This record gives sequence, structure tokens and C-alpha cells, in this order.
Amino acid sequence: MEYACTLLAVHDMERAKQFYHDVLGLEVIADFGANVTLTGGIALQTADTWKSFLRKSADEIVFGNNACELYFEEDDMDTFSAKLSGFPNIRYVHPLLEHAWGQRVIRFYDLDEHILEVGENMAIVVQRFLNSGLSIKETAARMDVPVSYIKSLQ
Repeated sequence: MEYACTLLAVHDMERAKQFYHDVLGLEVIADFGANVTLTGGIALQTADTWKSFLRKSADEIVFGNNACELYFEEDDMDTFSAKLSGFPNIRYVHPLLEHAWGQRVIRFYDLDEHILEVGENMAIVVQRFLNSGLSIKETAARMDVPVSYIKSLQ
């Protein structure tokens, strides 16, 4: 068996396609109307067809439940954060912050209240710490990861 993609139910397919393109740079690979495949292993499905596939009523399809997220990595968090601020309708889970292990992340909702996380590429985090003068061993301790992980990202 092979994992194929993550499917998100959306209320407005055209707006969702535009959002994922404009904000995250994803492109449409296949467009079947009610189902669209994007680059990055994401598929969008209209909420109406999704509820019929599941044989559920509309009130059983819960948006904005804060139980999962799509995770993306970015090399330049400052540029991405600035870009994101150019979208006035973005609703943030939280602004840009730094986790205890040093990775900077930002979380926000898409148009259908699915959480999207954009995190700093871990290789960039490692390089930032090494560039600050920390040794490989100190970087591993700072990030609470094995030295072998730090070496694998150099």
C-alpha cells in the first residue's frame, strides 16, 4: 500500500484553488470540477460531494475543528511572513513564533478553517544555530535532538 494524498473538503472550489495558489504557491495538477489535485499531495473536494460520499448530513461535516493541520516548510520565514501579511483576510491561529527547539512557525486557517502550518526548514534552523557559533553538539542539545540528526541536515 502507498499513501497517495490528503483530501480537504471545501465550500467554494474556485476560491480554495486560488487561495492555495496565491498563499502557498500550489498548482493544479488535475481538475475534475468537484475534485481537484494540487501539487504537494493535496486534493480538494467540494463539501457537497464529500458529504454524499460519506453518506453524512451537512451538520456532520465539521469545519474548523482544530484537530489537524497541513504542514509546509519554508527556507525564508521572514519573507513568507511578510507575504502572508499582504493577505488581509488571513485568520491566524498564531503569528510567527519560535518553538523551544528553535524552529520558527506560523499557523493560520485556510478559507474553510483547515489549519495550515508553515515552519522554517529544519536544515535552515540547524544552519542558523551553527552560524551563531554553536557547535554541532551544542546545536543538538539546543534543539533536543541527536547529534546524528544535526549532521544529517548539514
